[in-house]
Amino acid sequence: MASLSEWIEGARPRTLPNAVAPVVAGAGAAIALDAFSWWRSALALLVSLSLIVGVNYANDYSDGIRGTDENRVGPLRLVGSGVAQPKAVLTAALVALGLAGVLGLVLVAVSGYWWLLAMGALCIVGAWFYTGGKKPYGYYGFGEIAVFVFFGLAGVLGTVYVQAGRVSWAALACAVAVGCFSTAVLTANNLRDIPTDVEAGKRTLATRLGDQGTRRLYLVLVAVPYVLAIVLAFVTHPLAGLPLLSAPMLIASVNAIRHDATGRDLIPALRDTGLAMLAWAVLAAVGLNL
Repeated sequence: MASLSEWIEGARPRTLPNAVAPVVAGAGAAIALDAFSWWRSALALLVSLSLIVGVNYANDYSDGIRGTDENRVGPLRLVGSGVAQPKAVLTAALVALGLAGVLGLVLVAVSGYWWLLAMGALCIVGAWFYTGGKKPYGYYGFGEIAVFVFFGLAGVLGTVYVQAGRVSWAALACAVAVGCFSTAVLTANNLRDIPTDVEAGKRTLATRLGDQGTRRLYLVLVAVPYVLAIVLAFVTHPLAGLPLLSAPMLIASVNAIRHDATGRDLIPALRDTGLAMLAWAVLAAVGLNL
C-alpha cells in the first residue's frame, strides 16, 4: 500500500504550475476585458488542477503496466516502482478526470456556452489517450502538440471565454506563451528520458529529434514567451512587458540544456521552467491591468 506522501508524489506536484499558469493568465486577460469573475476563475482552476492530476495518474498507470517506467529517472512512479497496485492508480486517475468533467460541466452550465462541452470532452479524452489505449499518441511524438493545445490555448482562452464571452489579442498572446512554456516542460522531461524511452520503444518527439535537436527546441520554446511580452509592451502598454522580469528564473535551466546536462541533472530544469511559467503568467496578469 502506497503511503499518502507517495500518492502525493505520484500526482507529480511539480507539474501543477502547468495547470495554474493558464488560469492565472486567463483571469488577467478577463480582468483587462472588464469581465472578471472570481468564482468562475476558481472553478476553471479546479478543473485544470483535476485534469493534470488525472493525466499524471493515467500516465503512471498506462506506462506502468507497459513496463515503460521500470528504469525511469525522475519522480516516483507508483505502478512502475510497485508501491501501488495498477487498479488503485487507475481508480485515482478516473476519479480525478471524472471530477474535472463534473466541475467543467458546472462551469459550462453557469456560463451558458454549451459548445465548450466539446472542448472539455476533448481535453479528457486527450488526457487518457496520451499514454493510454492501444496506440497512445504520446508514444508517437504528438505529446507536445497536445500539451500546447490543452494547457496553453484551451486553458487560457477557455478561462477568458467563460467570463467574457470573447477573447482578445492579449489573451491569445498569453495562451501561446503559456503553451510554449508547458511544452518546454514536457520537452525537458522527454529529453531526460530519451535513453529509457528508446529502450522501451517509446517514440516521443525527443527521440525523433535526437538529443541536440530537442535541446534546440527547448531553447526556442522558452524564448517565445519573452518575445511575446516585448510585443505586448509595444502594442498595448510598457507595463505589459512585466513578464520579462521572470527571465532570470530560467538562467540555470538554459545553462543545463545548453551544456548537455543529462539524467537527474535535468530535473531542476523541469521545476524551474514550470516556476518561470507561473511567474510569467502572474506578471502578465498584473501588467495587463496596471
